[in-house]
Amino acid sequence: MSTPEVPKVTEREARRVAEEAREQDWRKPSFAKELFLGRFRLDLIHPHPLPDEESVRVGEAFLARLSAFCGTKIDGALIEREATIPDEVIRGLQELGVFGMKIDTEYDGLGLTQVYYNRALVLLGSVSPAISALVSAHQSIGVPQPLKQFGTAEQKQRFLPRCARTDITAFLLTEPDVGSDPARLATAAVPSEDGGSYVLDGVKLWTTNGVVADLLVVMARVPRSEGHKGGITAFVVEAGSPGITVENRNAFMGLRGLENGVTRFHQVRVPAENRIGPEGAGLKIALTTLNTGRLSLPAMCAGTGKWCLKIAREWSAAREQWGKPIAEHEAVAGKISFIAATAFALEAVLDLSSQMADEDRNDIRIEAALAKLYGSEMGWRIADELVQIRGGRGYETAESLAARGERAVPAEQVLRDMRINRIFEGSSEIMHLLIAREAVDAHLKVAGDLIEPEADLRRKGRAAARAGAFYAGWLPKLAAGPGQLPTSYREFHPEGGYPDLSGQLRFVERSARKLARSTFYAMSRWQGRMETKQGFLGRIVDIGAELFAMSAVCVRAEMLRTTAGAAGDAEQGRAAYELAELFCRQSRIRVDELFARLWTNTDGLDRKVARQVVGGRYTWLEQGILDPSGEGPWIADSTPGPSQRDNVHRTVR
Repeated sequence: MSTPEVPKVTEREARRVAEEAREQDWRKPSFAKELFLGRFRLDLIHPHPLPDEESVRVGEAFLARLSAFCGTKIDGALIEREATIPDEVIRGLQELGVFGMKIDTEYDGLGLTQVYYNRALVLLGSVSPAISALVSAHQSIGVPQPLKQFGTAEQKQRFLPRCARTDITAFLLTEPDVGSDPARLATAAVPSEDGGSYVLDGVKLWTTNGVVADLLVVMARVPRSEGHKGGITAFVVEAGSPGITVENRNAFMGLRGLENGVTRFHQVRVPAENRIGPEGAGLKIALTTLNTGRLSLPAMCAGTGKWCLKIAREWSAAREQWGKPIAEHEAVAGKISFIAATAFALEAVLDLSSQMADEDRNDIRIEAALAKLYGSEMGWRIADELVQIRGGRGYETAESLAARGERAVPAEQVLRDMRINRIFEGSSEIMHLLIAREAVDAHLKVAGDLIEPEADLRRKGRAAARAGAFYAGWLPKLAAGPGQLPTSYREFHPEGGYPDLSGQLRFVERSARKLARSTFYAMSRWQGRMETKQGFLGRIVDIGAELFAMSAVCVRAEMLRTTAGAAGDAEQGRAAYELAELFCRQSRIRVDELFARLWTNTDGLDRKVARQVVGGRYTWLEQGILDPSGEGPWIADSTPGPSQRDNVHRTVR
């Protein structure tokens, strides 16, 4: 029995692995996909989807119980101070059913909708972001979600009741030398001679929940052999199996209660019946799981936006400078305005994406990715602006503030805790590329061999004919649309003194067509080199994210106007319209700037200078400092073999 070495892969091979793992077909409509193609399909999101009465009744009752528990049993300051979530808190959450929120009732779970699962994460994160991360890692990417989507009936019966009530789970993909490039995955799963099991060897890094997990989802490479297709494969692994060692509990800038570790597998035997799906399907399972699993991060970001708005409001009214509250100074008013408008947008994007996930009539892979990207980037900006509004008190710890007699506002902690969201579950840079790939999917399918370097002239000729037919019908539709008609989207300009959102939606429609034209021009200009233009693709995605957010806030404002008005609270609907208009005005400025930067930028010079920096041309600029970094390799050795360290895994009691 031999253990494969770390695969040596070319860039082309790495891209092939990633391409094979993504979902190839679009069986359902997608609002965001259409948006990137220049087609503003408002009918796919408006009227805003709403939950059914029973899910509301169950969800609200659960949130009431959870709120009572959070308010009396969880001490967020204690978790931050001791960097550990008390066992009794975890057990209490398990007894409430928090670890089984998304697991069906037939497996002892609560069977909550995505909407109420996210609202629970918002609530938990407001008390302790570390707890929200614990619960999210367990349910969104841990054992429950991949089994729910890809597990056998026997696997579900065996594992899901444990996940709902007693067991904590973790997801293990990243390795010390493998991040967003899974083609180089080195952890091996070698089939036994009798075919009844696999033997795992390898090291996994940043295993969130791994220090306390009872069950693991492990991605490992099965070598190709007779009777075995091989490839990256997913397994459910008992964390207490012989040969598993948690070698380190990692510590981070934020989320100090996170039970994240380094896990080593040495000759760990896993029954074949614990394999999820067929061999070679592991990466596709992971990516498909994340389609809705990613919505947990924007939930926490939306919750942070709400909290930051509350603190900014209270502090800016109480703090005076130069004879009046700081809220009345324009420099601070702009920050408060940004926080309020963006907090409304983050909740609008989250709720719309979640309701669409619950309805299951749309493909939301792009919407969920946009929600994650936009939530993490804008949520970080909100937290940063709050620290600035608070000034020195924003930089001071809550414990220090309390020690000298002031309100213990953990603004600096929130900033630290929020920073990881731009990296978790796909960094912003990777999310840009992932979304861009989906956004240009139609173009790539049409172009095909036309942009394939290895295609012969005959194949290129056939591809050119197909592309010509497609673009002959598609391009003319990008010239004009409803966004140029003053009467379009009139339902978003109701009578009664409401702001006019119809003009904002007309801007979205016009911008969607402009975005599609820009993408087409870039494809024509760069063809097969398009994938290397990451700066351009990133801006294309950011424009799409802003347009999606503008659409979401308008649709949400109209929904709140209707529902709040029916409940006798017309002012809430009016206030929602005001925030939607403000956000759209702010967003339009960002969109215009991004469009300008598509063609006026320093991307080429940036690449040239970066190569020179790495090549040592500017080392003279580094003189005059001392580097406080310790000694050691940049990447830890992950050679398979028995562990030489103590096992720091612990069981929650």
